[in-house]
Amino acid sequence: MRAHPAGPLHGDGLIQATVPAAPDPAAMTRLDAQIWPATARRDASGAVVLGGCSIRDMVAKHGSPVMLLDEADFRARAAAFQDAYTDPDVPGLVSFAGKAFMSGTTTRWLADEGLGLDVCTGGELALATRAGFPAERISLHGNNKSDAELRAGIAAGIGRFVLDSLEEVDRLADLAGEAGAVAPVLVRVTTGVEAHTHEFIATAHEDQKFGLSLTSGAGREAVMAVAARPELRLVGIHSHIGSQIFDTAGFEVAAHRVVGFIADLAEHDGVSVEELNLGGGMGIAYLPTDDPVAPVGMAEALRAIVSGECVRRGIPVPRIAVEPGRAIVGPSMITVYEVGTVKPVEYRTGTWRTYVSVDGGMSDNIRTALYDAEYTVVLASRVSSAPAMLSRVVGKHCESGDIVVRDAWLPADLARGDLLAIASTGAYCRAMASNYNLVPRPPVVAVRGGRDRVVLRRESEDDLFALDPALADPAGPPAGA
Repeated sequence: MRAHPAGPLHGDGLIQATVPAAPDPAAMTRLDAQIWPATARRDASGAVVLGGCSIRDMVAKHGSPVMLLDEADFRARAAAFQDAYTDPDVPGLVSFAGKAFMSGTTTRWLADEGLGLDVCTGGELALATRAGFPAERISLHGNNKSDAELRAGIAAGIGRFVLDSLEEVDRLADLAGEAGAVAPVLVRVTTGVEAHTHEFIATAHEDQKFGLSLTSGAGREAVMAVAARPELRLVGIHSHIGSQIFDTAGFEVAAHRVVGFIADLAEHDGVSVEELNLGGGMGIAYLPTDDPVAPVGMAEALRAIVSGECVRRGIPVPRIAVEPGRAIVGPSMITVYEVGTVKPVEYRTGTWRTYVSVDGGMSDNIRTALYDAEYTVVLASRVSSAPAMLSRVVGKHCESGDIVVRDAWLPADLARGDLLAIASTGAYCRAMASNYNLVPRPPVVAVRGGRDRVVLRRESEDDLFALDPALADPAGPPAGA
């Protein structure tokens, strides 16, 4: 970890990452199809075009920074998951993980494509219901759901409550009983399987806040508690092993343990399970070296794994549910920044890095500071034949750890006013955005067929001050009042 008790260090931090060799100028202009949205290309002038819209035009119209969402790419990825898990022999269910990115517009796109929706707070549930998303296709997660959130889910008639603790079983049952309802539930279990991913986003090991342990028996205790309450209906078992997963090995071990658990419930307790939810975590390409599994490949592998385990244990194959979020929206969105200060720094004798400051930063993408996330960046407003310079793309915030791309090669003639595009920023960047240093959050603009429409508008200073009683009234109270 680079983390330091006093906060992120500037410069190289505690670990010096290996920097790839400098590319030739032509390589710096290419848009890798595995990383960039499907419609991304360069026009005759060299500017990046997305959804038929030049990013130069989009910045002129919507300002900078701006997050551009390729609608066709988003819908195609959602449809690809839906198709991959449609199988006559092993039914599937695909729910979008709303925490990756939610808006009224994209929620309606997901409804159009037939997906379900996984929400984990009252706010996300409220957005879904206001957008008109079918309630029966909504699942409510969360390790600390409030009574108000549970009541909202019951009132909306959502399709699944994912129970995360023993005490939640009785709370939900009591609230459902008050409403005269029967709540459909999944019990989330931990299997002891940890995906090979960043330690902060691996969630299936035992020492963490999510789920109920199979090893300790808490998972079985929760299932039996659900079965004992007529106000609840057990739909299935939920298991999530982490995020940004590039192979099926972790799923294979987790499925072996969960199917064994389901078989034991049927054999010893007479409890049947109709759905096995393996969570999300399917990875995407941020760099050319990343090699994610395509939805159809992952679906085929999961079906084979679960079916094989069920046959071995002599139980019916349950419906297989998954919850991709990043894998749908992540590659569909890019962030465009305008270059400000360009500052060469000799950080080691004879070794230089150029700090390229942009007009956003950790307020719209905290993932680099939080997870050491890596991104691909290109000069997007033009092409250049200048040689490559080792660069660090940094934000405008008053933090040395405000880094967007830690190490990148950019043209040596990069100058103030140029536009940079960062790929694969659809997942968690806008969702985790803040107003740190009182910087307004950027807009999200959908592009398709040469047309653009605002999905989330840019925040204004009035938005920033709307919650401050002393500032909400432009006149303000008198000094000292």
